[in-house]
Amino acid sequence: MDNTSSENTSSDKSALTHIDQSGNANMVDVSDKQASTRIALATGKVLMQKATLALIKANDLKKGDVLATARIAGIQGAKQCSSLIPLCHPLMISKVGIDFDFGSDSDEETNESMACIYIRCECKLVGQTGVEMEALTGVSVAALTIYDMCKAVDPSMVLSDIKVQQKTGGKTGFWEREEA
Repeated sequence: MDNTSSENTSSDKSALTHIDQSGNANMVDVSDKQASTRIALATGKVLMQKATLALIKANDLKKGDVLATARIAGIQGAKQCSSLIPLCHPLMISKVGIDFDFGSDSDEETNESMACIYIRCECKLVGQTGVEMEALTGVSVAALTIYDMCKAVDPSMVLSDIKVQQKTGGKTGFWEREEA
């Protein structure tokens, strides 16, 4: 995500960084921006049956080590973000970290208590544009990989709550999500 302006509250198309004066899609020119260390943290979760989480923890699924595969997939996803999202800049990311935690959470639709894998992706670089989109892509691809590797035993899994938690660097500096 490019950090070229403060939060847009106007409906004026010219205030949107990826829309030009004529309303056309536009890749933002970041060549005049100051390079700085930029870090973004994104999170998400995969809700599943308790038995599915037990299989993952025991490394007992036929497709192999779910979390190792999801970690590599998330890293690859973050590195390929500009190939997936048309107006993202190709970036020289210096670090992508993917971590997992286990827990339980409620499915928002059914309010049923389910096992959960929490996913965290942190991306870092020194550059002229931020890495929020790369962190979001890393979480998303890791979650999709977990689903793909486990869908034969649990097609009811739910991927949810993928969001940026914090970012640093650039003109806007530090930003952190305020949880309700």
